[in-house]
Amino acid sequence: MYEANYSEVTQFVFLGLATYRPVQNFLLAFSTVFYVTIVLGNLLVVFTVTFDPYLHSPMYFLLANLSFIDLCLSTLTVPKMISDLHSGHKTISFQGCVIQIFVLHVLGGSEMVLLVAMALDRYVAICKPLHYLTIMSSQMCILLLSGAWAIGLIHSVAQLAFVVHLPFCGPNEIDSFYCDLPWFIKLACTDTYRMEFMVTANSGFISMGTFILLLISYIFILVTVWKRSSGGLSKAFSTLSAHITVVILFFGPCIFVYVWPFPTVSVDKFLAILDFMITPILNPIIYTLRNKDMKMAMKRLHSEVLNLRMIS
Repeated sequence: MYEANYSEVTQFVFLGLATYRPVQNFLLAFSTVFYVTIVLGNLLVVFTVTFDPYLHSPMYFLLANLSFIDLCLSTLTVPKMISDLHSGHKTISFQGCVIQIFVLHVLGGSEMVLLVAMALDRYVAICKPLHYLTIMSSQMCILLLSGAWAIGLIHSVAQLAFVVHLPFCGPNEIDSFYCDLPWFIKLACTDTYRMEFMVTANSGFISMGTFILLLISYIFILVTVWKRSSGGLSKAFSTLSAHITVVILFFGPCIFVYVWPFPTVSVDKFLAILDFMITPILNPIIYTLRNKDMKMAMKRLHSEVLNLRMIS
């Protein structure tokens, strides 16, 4: 009987962002333009950091990996949404839905830890500048990055291990444009209270706990700088403001989706757009337009590309 129920639902249907065709056409154009911008912007950051020797430092190494994860998060959901808006065929297989949830939480968990690593990098740079290169060595950067991916993988596997074998016998409609655990679990043909609590405890509290930890770390850095020199406080705040903005944009939707006790579908969809289309665009803008080293590196990269074209 369990196997029969499990095999009845072979695919899920996305209700999407809108049913009115003109609105769908607008969303199609909007999401296409934004996705192309996301790909170009984040690849530009990754390539600039990779090929410019002046940017081979811990801060830019972590920044390049943040751009890579943001690019992957958008690619996981936005192209599928664009395809659905274009074709009107808004379905995903059961296996495809599970894979999307798995990768989503691997990337999300990894980005949480990576943002903590970036906060650690800024703490060392601002509060212990003489020991910066010793503490934030290449080995430490690799360790932090490996730890981020390992924790993201464990976080995702720990959740899916409990829910992937739930029985599904209908309905199969997901009121969103991508698969995630809160909606996936509610479609199961069994009591899901414990599963929903587990997701809240795993994803929600981890998101909120990490967010609070990051805010406390930034406050600690600012207080430390203020005690040493009040004149350096504005410079430190200017440096950290970009990180704080990214943290709020990333963690805000996560906390609302997984912790807020009164879910609202329209708000959840807006926050999903913020997470998958707006934040990945803002990250390259925040970290490049406010950073002289990045702007100079991009100019050098552009000059090298032009020189190669002239030679060829």
